Amino acid sequence: LPQNYRLVELDEIGSTNDEAKRLAISGAEEVTLVWAQCQVAGRGRRGREWTSERGNLFTSIILRPDCAPLQAVQLTFAAALAVRDMVVLHIADGDRVACKWPNDVLVRGRKISGILLESSTAGKGRVDWLVLGVGVNLRHHPGIGGRHPSTSLFEEDSGVVDVAVALEEFTHAFDRRWRDWREGGFQPIHKAWLAHAYGLGEMASINLESGVHEGRFIGIDESGALRLETSGGGERLFSAGDVTFGKSG
Repeated sequence: LPQNYRLVELDEIGSTNDEAKRLAISGAEEVTLVWAQCQVAGRGRRGREWTSERGNLFTSIILRPDCAPLQAVQLTFAAALAVRDMVVLHIADGDRVACKWPNDVLVRGRKISGILLESSTAGKGRVDWLVLGVGVNLRHHPGIGGRHPSTSLFEEDSGVVDVAVALEEFTHAFDRRWRDWREGGFQPIHKAWLAHAYGLGEMASINLESGVHEGRFIGIDESGALRLETSGGGERLFSAGDVTFGKSG
């Protein structure tokens, strides 16, 4: 692992994020890494279940970035780039590997990874700690259909990737992206993420409780919000929601 990283290795856990949060609250140092072979209560964004079979990568990193909560969200994009960096090591055509807003990594339009950020703020509105949970389908993937069915490295003809090797590759990739963020702010992360953004320039639909909003996906702003250009030429920002690309209907 990179220098200063501390590994907490577990066989089976409810969720690596829950364990990392518990450790963070009890004072665990920055870049403590929780890694489990199996999660029995893994979850994704909005509390959705994340299928967690042995042979896949499940890890959570504790960070203490001393920044505002809106800035902390930027680290989701750093983590997505790190996952992409790792996946590309095992896939011949790196152009097939893209980052989908807000927190997924796709191969040929199929989901191979998801990221979950959870944080706690201290006084003065600064982040006390944050936990980045990362799941990557190495050997198995759930049978999810829809617009973005899931896949795994094994299914993408990468053979069987050892989980410990994948952890090492991801952690070193993340350390580089984390250093870019600390030294250069969001700009280098923003630029790199857009270079690999799925659906950039395409028509997009965002599904919210208030209804469906449509426009052209033109990028993300400093807080990681999705930028949509509306039919009237204006611009709208969305900080959450499920996005699909291509014309609806």
